[in-house]
Amino acid sequence: MLNKKINGIPVACRLKGEGPPLVLLHGFTQDSRVWKPQLDSLSNEFTLIAWDAPGAGRSADPPGTFTINDWADSLAGLLDSIGVKQAHILGLSWGGILAQVFYKHYPQSVFSLILADTYAGWRGSLPEPVTEERLAGCLRDASLPPGEFVPKYLPGMFSDSVTKKVREYLANIMSDFHPAGFRLMAMSSAIDTFSILPSIEVPVLLIWGEQDKRSPITIADQLHTAIPGSKLEIISGAGHISSLEKPVEFNKNVSDFCLAFNVK
Repeated sequence: MLNKKINGIPVACRLKGEGPPLVLLHGFTQDSRVWKPQLDSLSNEFTLIAWDAPGAGRSADPPGTFTINDWADSLAGLLDSIGVKQAHILGLSWGGILAQVFYKHYPQSVFSLILADTYAGWRGSLPEPVTEERLAGCLRDASLPPGEFVPKYLPGMFSDSVTKKVREYLANIMSDFHPAGFRLMAMSSAIDTFSILPSIEVPVLLIWGEQDKRSPITIADQLHTAIPGSKLEIISGAGHISSLEKPVEFNKNVSDFCLAFNVK
């Protein structure tokens, strides 16, 4: 693990492999460990950069005023600190929302976007009552002990046929969630990024689990329609964390997409 101080906040990051830079942005109940299948299998083709976002994993909690724009600035600072000027940006769930905002503020740093099982922000993709209910629940549940938090959120992360091994692996990661970070990430998810989508001018790949319960296929179609020239790949039998449930299919989609381009 690399440890950097970015804008005054200690940030941890896993760096592995050689090749074009590929940044991995995790979801809001997770940290960089969720990318193990990608770190293990894609590092022979890419330089993988998987951070623990401030408020997750081994990174410190950000201040209570932190917004999605601040996370974007932190990511820019991290990439600058390790000498990465331009990269493929892969964001899963909350990480996909962050990827969109990062592109808005730092388009010159993005060679392509891979948005997996994500949203145009909750407010951009979900009915308002659903957004309000989801946000209120997250703010309330942030205070739960891990033994209650994990069973409440884990079922929505996979299809019903996920293996016990994969389910337990994610449960272990989720049990280390940061209450403060989770609360802030939930608040930063309840935004509307839909206006960003038509303005994206880099190649975009959308990857979706066919059985995603948290961000259903209808949202994939919404993003696919809104983003000019985007490509959509559906992974059969996968749920919300498709990268962990069906890593072989997920990794092939990522590799085939990214290797079709050359980072400048």
